[in-house]
Amino acid sequence: MSDNLSEASRLFHRVGGAATFDALVRAFYDGVMDDPDLAPMYPSEDIEGAIWRLSHFLQQYFGGPTTYSEQRGHPRLRMRHAAFAINPHAKERWLVHMRSAVTTLNLAPMDESELSNYLESAALSMVNTFEA
Repeated sequence: MSDNLSEASRLFHRVGGAATFDALVRAFYDGVMDDPDLAPMYPSEDIEGAIWRLSHFLQQYFGGPTTYSEQRGHPRLRMRHAAFAINPHAKERWLVHMRSAVTTLNLAPMDESELSNYLESAALSMVNTFEA
């Protein structure tokens, strides 16, 4: 079996590359911006920036271009999200919108599972408080 980077790289290309990740992230933010719990964490004046950052991060993670790191440095996800109180409820709301966005892609079951497994794990790792 090959290493994770090779697996991720194959996923990036199998699912359609950058266009697929852009579609995923735009569908995700469509839901987030209407969510009363999450929308305040995403300033509307920087929504295009947030879309760019998440799309390029995911593209890079799954084997696409390294544009994210070239422009922003190491992802340092927990550090970049430390300013936000991310409790289990916020994590679940984030996942509701991300799961919905993933389904809009109509991916092959194995590809959807691989993408979803990462997103579930990443969301869990962002929880930094248990306070409401």
